[in-house]
This record gives sequence, C-alpha cells and structure tokens, in this order.
Amino acid sequence: MTEQLLALLSLYGLPALFGLLAVAAAGVPVPSALLLILAGSFVAQGELSLWAVLVLGSAGAILGDQIGYGVGHWGSRSLVRRITRRVHGDAYLKRAEALTKRWGGAGVFFSRWLVTPLGPWLNLTSGMTGYSWPRFLLWDVLGEVLWVVLYVMLGKLFSDRVQELSDLAGNLTWVVAGVLAIIVLGWKLRQYFRGPGAVAEPETGVAARTPA
Repeated sequence: MTEQLLALLSLYGLPALFGLLAVAAAGVPVPSALLLILAGSFVAQGELSLWAVLVLGSAGAILGDQIGYGVGHWGSRSLVRRITRRVHGDAYLKRAEALTKRWGGAGVFFSRWLVTPLGPWLNLTSGMTGYSWPRFLLWDVLGEVLWVVLYVMLGKLFSDRVQELSDLAGNLTWVVAGVLAIIVLGWKLRQYFRGPGAVAEPETGVAARTPA
C-alpha cells in the first residue's frame, strides 16, 4: 500500500491528497494516517508546500466528514443500517452512537485524531441523532486540523523513517495522548506545590493605618 500511495502523491500531488482524505473520512478504507506521513516526507524533500498540504489535507478530511454527517442526517435510518451491514460495521455503529449521545462534541473531537476508527461512524450517528451541525463542524475542524498537523509534521521531521512510522501509525496518537496527559499532570502538580502563598496580593497604594 505504501508504494501505491507514493505513486499517487508523486503523480497527482495535492489533488490526490485532498481526494483520498475526503473519501477516507467518508468511510472508504484508505490508510489516511500513512498518507499524511508520506505527504510530510514530500514536504521535507521540497516536493510539496507545507501550508498547502496542511490546508488541503484538513479541507479534504473535513469535507468527507460533512458528507458522512449529511448521509446520517438526510438519509433514512434503514439506509444507514443497510450500508453498515454491507461493510460489517454494526458494532462500530453502536459504539459510535453511544459515544455521540454521551459525549457530543468531545466525542467528535477525539474521534478525529485519537479514536480514528470510529470517526466515519460517528459522522453518521451525529447526523442520525440530530446533533447540532454548527457544533459538529466546529469540533470536526478542531480535531481534523490537529490530526493533519500531527501526522504531516511527524512525516516531515522523520522523513528518513517513513516505513517505521507507517508501521507505528496506529499507536502514535496514543503516544501523543500520553505526552499531553503528562504535561497536564505536571502543570497541575506545579500549581499544587506552589501553594496559595505563591499568589502575591495586589498593591492598593493605600498605607495601612496603625491601630491607636
């Protein structure tokens, strides 16, 4: 699969990146994380522009998500069920529907970059359950931009280790999530050990009176 994606990026460049990410977000099985890593490697070699990759990659993924939301919102539930059964995705759809009802926007955000296998199914269930489209769009944009930036920059920084990165692609987001959790924990501990005395009282500019 790596060779095919390399060939598509070499021949068609940014249009291939945009189109493949759009169909992947809509539910077509495309190794999108690997595609972004390869695009980052092309950026490092000077064959693609970093900003163009980030903008078009994010736009393609967001467009595919909106298509999924539209199918869930305007299509009948029986249509969604037929599509789901055809691709053997009943379990994913049930998990995504539960995630949508319980977490709302947070579920949309984390399914863009952390729990990516649920992403296309969450698009459908967000539309099916009538989740607010403006909110869906907001969380979708935030999550997809983070995901695209993360993988493109990894591909750019480690362009000579693309194969190793592609082998680890499924675990990279959990590594990043762990690092973020450590940073937040460290910040909370720092606040705790500083204690309340670390906050200086504001100066009033009025001299204190000595009691008689």
